Amino acid sequence: MGLYRKILVAFDGSESSVNALLQAFTLANDEKSWITAATIVPSYEGDLDLTGIKDIHKAMKHTGEEILSKAKAIAEKERALIKTVFEEGVPYEKLAEIAETENSGVIVMGRRGMSRIERTFVGSVTARVIGHSTRDVLVVPQEAVIGWKKILLATDGSKYSNSAALKAIEFAKSYGGELRVISVVDVPAEFYAEAPKAVEDLIRKAREFVASVKKMAEASGIAAETFIGEGEAYQVLTDFAKKENASVIVMGSHGRTGLRKFIMGSVTEKVIGYSSCPVLIVKA
Repeated sequence: MGLYRKILVAFDGSESSVNALLQAFTLANDEKSWITAATIVPSYEGDLDLTGIKDIHKAMKHTGEEILSKAKAIAEKERALIKTVFEEGVPYEKLAEIAETENSGVIVMGRRGMSRIERTFVGSVTARVIGHSTRDVLVVPQEAVIGWKKILLATDGSKYSNSAALKAIEFAKSYGGELRVISVVDVPAEFYAEAPKAVEDLIRKAREFVASVKKMAEASGIAAETFIGEGEAYQVLTDFAKKENASVIVMGSHGRTGLRKFIMGSVTEKVIGYSSCPVLIVKA
């Protein structure tokens, strides 16, 4: 327990953010954490004369306060204590700033039920929070609940996925969970015919990656099974998670600087979009 001392929840009053808040209460209760609910209203940059509102900033603040009053009402009903924060500005920047100021260990965000096209590219706020923030991000689908009994860890052998492995093992130890460790070989179909040796090498490396994590887990007394997947990575991961009835998918986040902060890797983004269970993105 105690992996996250402070939790930041992005709350916009939507059903998905309500569920994210409720799931954060569960996590906070288990982790003995403090929760901050943050509502960010984008700055208005249009023509104030066209709005018909004399004080647009006052109106936006009122809207933000109404949203946070909903969060407070939910907390009161759940007999939970929360701190609320209202900010005006660029949502992903403000969430990252608040997480740093509050020293939050994780940012919890809801994910709406989305169409097939929308699933391919997660909402820009979620994607950019993950790319911009130095904190872990837990994305919770609208109908999902948080659990740690069966943790699916995706690894590619990088230092980022090694950080994710350590976090997954910690959660498994704290909650009596077990690990499913998977590494996916994602190469075009023609590679199997044109470069079979290269594919064999990739599969061999993938086996080494999962074996290394299995060794780490078992050294901590955690049961771990290993798997190698072949195909489009996000599809293999989300299909496998569903098949195994995984409680959560844990992935590492590759470090980014400059403009790359704003563009998430398509695999991570699509996993979040298509997963039916929560996805924890761990920062190194």
